[in-house]
Amino acid sequence: MTAPLESGAAPGPRPGGPRRRRVRPGGRVRGGAAPLPLLVPALIGLAFLVLPLVALLIRAPWASMPELLTSTEVWQALRLSLICATAATAVSMVIGVPLAWLLARVEFPGRGLVRALVTLPLVLPPVVGGVALLMALGRNGVVGQWLDSWFGITLPFTTAGVILAEAFVAMPFLVISVEGTLRAADPRYEEAATTLGASRFTAFRRVTLPLIAPGIAAGAVLAWARALGEFGATITFAGNFPGRTQTMPLAVYLALQSDPEAAVALSLVLLAVSIAVLAGLRDRWMTAS
Repeated sequence: MTAPLESGAAPGPRPGGPRRRRVRPGGRVRGGAAPLPLLVPALIGLAFLVLPLVALLIRAPWASMPELLTSTEVWQALRLSLICATAATAVSMVIGVPLAWLLARVEFPGRGLVRALVTLPLVLPPVVGGVALLMALGRNGVVGQWLDSWFGITLPFTTAGVILAEAFVAMPFLVISVEGTLRAADPRYEEAATTLGASRFTAFRRVTLPLIAPGIAAGAVLAWARALGEFGATITFAGNFPGRTQTMPLAVYLALQSDPEAAVALSLVLLAVSIAVLAGLRDRWMTAS
């Protein structure tokens, strides 16, 4: 006969029985080796993504880097890139945050279609985006012809055109981030503010904005980084004029044809900016191990 269990004692695993793996939060299993059919392609994928970046660091002209990065052309492109990316992010925040609020809080017919159209620039080839901007805002465009004839405003091949091209491709990142944050936020705080006499705009300004501030900040940083690296829409809609529309990616493309070392140096600057953005967003977009 087996002895009865003592009071309060929990039955343990039977000797020789199968051991249970400890499951970590999030459904991950602790312990155990990865199966070879999964490990090999995973390592190949990691090498495929990391090797080009390592090669860029290996082939970088470190000795002549200070001279390359202090040239007038580089500083013009860097200054223009920072100004245009910041302005494009500001434009995206002014019109993108209300758009995200509309998609997250207001029920209206065709909301799914509107959301699809908003996210379309994420998958649209940038060159196609530049052509679309020309058809809309060019001198003979649907809207651009009226801007030119009524107000004398010409947007293509100007610094303002660079800002618009960068905002076109970067704003969806901000909208998606803010909309996700709004959906996660409890709308009852806004409803409580409106029942106490606040208008919808006051509730949004005094209650909602502080709640979604982290999402706005994350989306703004992502939009800024995307605008800083924009190439296709910029060169199609704004051209490549040094000091006026030539941003860092365009300078890299131009330098690659005549001075590969300068192209590598400029690429390292953009790589450093990208790493800084990922480091700043690690708590939101990267999972701790």
